[in-house]
Amino acid sequence: MSTFTDYPALVPHLVVQGAAKAIEFYKAAFGAQERYRLSTAGTDNVGHAELIIQGQVIMLADEFPGMSTSPQTLKGTTCTFVLMVPDADAAFARAVAAGGTPIMPPADQFYGYRMGSLVDPFGHKWMLQHRLRDVSVAEMQQSWDDMVRQFCPPQKN
Repeated sequence: MSTFTDYPALVPHLVVQGAAKAIEFYKAAFGAQERYRLSTAGTDNVGHAELIIQGQVIMLADEFPGMSTSPQTLKGTTCTFVLMVPDADAAFARAVAAGGTPIMPPADQFYGYRMGSLVDPFGHKWMLQHRLRDVSVAEMQQSWDDMVRQFCPPQKN
């Protein structure tokens, strides 16, 4: 029997509206496995749950007034989760089929990965990607500079 004392140094904790539905989404979209959940008696609310996605612990709970707020209540999020997968196209299709909203379909990126991004039904952003090739920092910097010049021309005063 596990006591759940072995945690990595950094564990994301997601706050959502509808944690029970979110758990089912993460199972369908990302193959999450549920370690456990603590429910609030007499309600459908999840006070705390833990999932495993590719060996990584993810904590999850419903909003709790005065303590935690979901991206839906905030009307956005400043955080994006990057999930390394064997096949970005297949993972993206699976997540969209499970209810995710596409932001950008999978495409080859300048930093050597194939990546697609989506928003889950609970307002969290996810990048799903797999490595295509090794890219040096100098090569990434040059590609970044080229991209910035193309999409963000200098402002004239």
